Amino acid sequence: MNIFEMEKASEELEKKIKELKDFAKCQNIDLSSEIEILSKKLSDLQKEALINISAWDKVQIARKLERPTSLDLIDKIFDNFIEFHGDRLFKDDEAIVGGIALLDGKPVTVIGQQKGRNTQENIRRNFGMPNPEGYRKALRLMKQAEKFNRPIICFVDTPGAFCGIGSEERGQGEAIAKNLFEMSGIKTPIITLIIGEGGSGGALALAVADRVWMLEHSIYSILSPEGFASILWKDATRAKEAASYMKLTAQDHLEFGIIDKIIKEPIGGAHKDIEKTSESIKENLIKELETLKECEIETLLKNRYDKFRKIGKFIE
Repeated sequence: MNIFEMEKASEELEKKIKELKDFAKCQNIDLSSEIEILSKKLSDLQKEALINISAWDKVQIARKLERPTSLDLIDKIFDNFIEFHGDRLFKDDEAIVGGIALLDGKPVTVIGQQKGRNTQENIRRNFGMPNPEGYRKALRLMKQAEKFNRPIICFVDTPGAFCGIGSEERGQGEAIAKNLFEMSGIKTPIITLIIGEGGSGGALALAVADRVWMLEHSIYSILSPEGFASILWKDATRAKEAASYMKLTAQDHLEFGIIDKIIKEPIGGAHKDIEKTSESIKENLIKELETLKECEIETLLKNRYDKFRKIGKFIE
């Protein structure tokens, strides 16, 4: 039974439990033993799902349409969000949203990659794949945050930067590279959270941060499993197999020291309880920003530099 079959079975059990509770209340009868049996079965099924979840299962969860987007989380976590538009060079890229908001009453800059929930919105958001103007908008907002001493919070959720002819003509590679360079020296705390897909340089362009976190069932990789399988085996249908080799899960990245923390998700995924997921993210952000604000800027920048320099193994 794969993760989605388990999820469907769990939903059916939850529905039966609710029906029994409603019936017992309506008829004023005791069905506690029957409800307890079904509740235990549901608990066992959910535990089994957590134990048996594969890398490919996580890829599918990270891509679910129901999964909370950047704007969903911004709405739940922050107050008084004001969105800014445009890169002051070409146009506004709606695959990246950003602006200022209040977190626990304190001003912050928030930037996130934004997917759509249906075909029309995905076309508008370019399926969460930013063009160079999106990254330039993000950098403009980061520089503004630095000027006004506001912490920066980034939400990553993209299959990768858009690779169309227009985006290449307008300097996609340069825009990403400039973000990497500039973020390494931005003189204000930066926290990045990968909330869904973290694909290639398109994700990394918002992830040169003092703290890089991942939601429990998000993924972070050099390219998609389909792309990996196409290159390695010339067969995109082997994506499931590719995912098992790519070490793209949050657990893999924590073990390798690429990320600093995993934010737990409700059983079944963040989409099962967006409120709970948002509360957990908010608590962690407030606590971590208090710690980062205590650092002298020069110490903050040195720690950020050292953090990325020590990733991987070097042979001299």
